[in-house]
Amino acid sequence: MVKVEVTIISKETIKPSSPTLHLKPYKLSLLDQVTPTTYAPTVFFYPMTDHFNLNVSQIIAQHKKSLSDTLSIFYPFSGRLKDNLFIHEFDMGVPYLEARVNCCMSEFLEHQETELLNLFLPYHVFRKEADTSVALMAVQMNLFVCGGIAIGVSCSHKLVDGTTASSFFHSWAATSIGSLEKVIHPNFTDGSSLFPPRDSLPQKYLATMDNLWFKEGVYVTRRFVFDNKAIATLRAKAKSERVPKPTRIEALTGFIWKHCMEASKAIKSGSNRISILVQAVNLRPRMKSHLSDSSIGNQFWWAPAAADLGVEERELYELVDQVKEAIAGFDGDCTEGLQGDEGLSAFSGYFDQLEDMFSVEIKPDVYAFTCWIRLFNDIDFGWGKPFWVGCNGKVGPAFRNLIIFNETPWGNGIEAWVTMDEKELAILENDSEFLAFASSNPSISCA
Repeated sequence: MVKVEVTIISKETIKPSSPTLHLKPYKLSLLDQVTPTTYAPTVFFYPMTDHFNLNVSQIIAQHKKSLSDTLSIFYPFSGRLKDNLFIHEFDMGVPYLEARVNCCMSEFLEHQETELLNLFLPYHVFRKEADTSVALMAVQMNLFVCGGIAIGVSCSHKLVDGTTASSFFHSWAATSIGSLEKVIHPNFTDGSSLFPPRDSLPQKYLATMDNLWFKEGVYVTRRFVFDNKAIATLRAKAKSERVPKPTRIEALTGFIWKHCMEASKAIKSGSNRISILVQAVNLRPRMKSHLSDSSIGNQFWWAPAAADLGVEERELYELVDQVKEAIAGFDGDCTEGLQGDEGLSAFSGYFDQLEDMFSVEIKPDVYAFTCWIRLFNDIDFGWGKPFWVGCNGKVGPAFRNLIIFNETPWGNGIEAWVTMDEKELAILENDSEFLAFASSNPSISCA
């Protein structure tokens, strides 16, 4: 395979197509405030097909115009952050880069190295950003020599969670193909109404969340694929009286967590070490009011589960029980207790618990899990659905262990994008029990 080179050939700023000066600042929610400023990546791959009945200049022009029109509806995306309280200056716009790739898309996908995805993205992946005045979103249009296109988008987690990103991308795609009835009309007030922001948020809470998200180290990302047969076997192994029908994600989460713990024990001393799993939970459908996906901002929280590495090894079904119980903690009254002015006291208890865990002499291992299934795999700008969606790249240097689940391009399994400490991931990549169910970075053919 040739060395992949991506050359930026142009850069401009796309602004909303309608005036924004009359719009009020977008007020952050408490959940937005405590979420660090870092960029989440998504790369959509569209191979050359019969859908490409326009020349390249027409494709790019239409893509930019539809982005401009979409920014008029989702105007906070084109603004700038102010004092961790609100977003304003919506006419600042979104950076849009055009780039040329020196190979065919099929060459890259067949031999793709996960961390090369950074080449297709405008901003660095999951890095702690010190400058909060930069754009909240940026786009990079990558053109392969075969005519294929990869759209790389960096979205700031200060504004965007997975559901918000999905709403934006689907609306952008609908605008691009003229299906205006499919455009989602965003709700900008639910977040700050349900989770009111604080003018003077205690600094220790922000520091604690930074500790949850970032830790200095050498992190690498690898893609593992679980086919449907492997998933069915793991679901059967994960069954218990408490969880008689574990979902695919519950079974995979427990399985990966189990093997991550084994990798940690293999290289770290200290029998009193704790392993903490935090599962991202979308709060919208768990509210009594059942918020829709049009509710914008970070409306998720972390469901924690813990295991003591010093005790006897846990069985898969036991870990799945813990995961299920942690997520169930956000059902009903618990979620309601996080809302309103009284909700800060509930979050304070969570922050204090985290602070205690991070203050112990033997620091805990933290593994964050999130699911992107059914969020991004049908984004059609007029060129068909993406053949493949890249979920991560080279992170850091400071970050945490993160596992992202997404569909395979063929719909016959699930990809797990695993970002971990370099030494621990090396053990996972050579774990025969793990590899009995997971294929390590199989090639992708778009021929």
